Amino acid sequence: MDDDGRVQLWEGGRRFSELRRDLPGISQRMLTLTLRHLERDGLIQRTVTPSIPPRVDYALTQMGQAFGQAALPIGQWALQNRAAVEAARATFDSRLEATAEQA
Repeated sequence: MDDDGRVQLWEGGRRFSELRRDLPGISQRMLTLTLRHLERDGLIQRTVTPSIPPRVDYALTQMGQAFGQAALPIGQWALQNRAAVEAARATFDSRLEATAEQA
C-alpha cells in the first residue's frame, strides 16, 4: 500500500507475489479469495502467462479504476485518522476492562 492508501495496482499489473509482499499480514489464502472476488465483480483482470512456473498478473479494469477513484477519499480519511481511531479504541477498551473488573 502506498503512503496515500493506494494499493499497488494503481501503477499497473502486479504479480501475485508482489501483491502479497506489499500487503503484510495477509495470508496467501485470504489474498487468493479476495482477488477471486474482485475478479468476479469485474474490478480486476487476471492474466495467466504459460511458463514454468506459470506467471499470473492482476490489473485493475476500467470499472476497478473508477471504483478506486470513488473509494480513495475514504482510504485517505482512514489513514489520516488512524491515530484517533486507535486512541478511541484504547479508551473504550480501558472502560470495558474497568467495568469487567467491577463486576
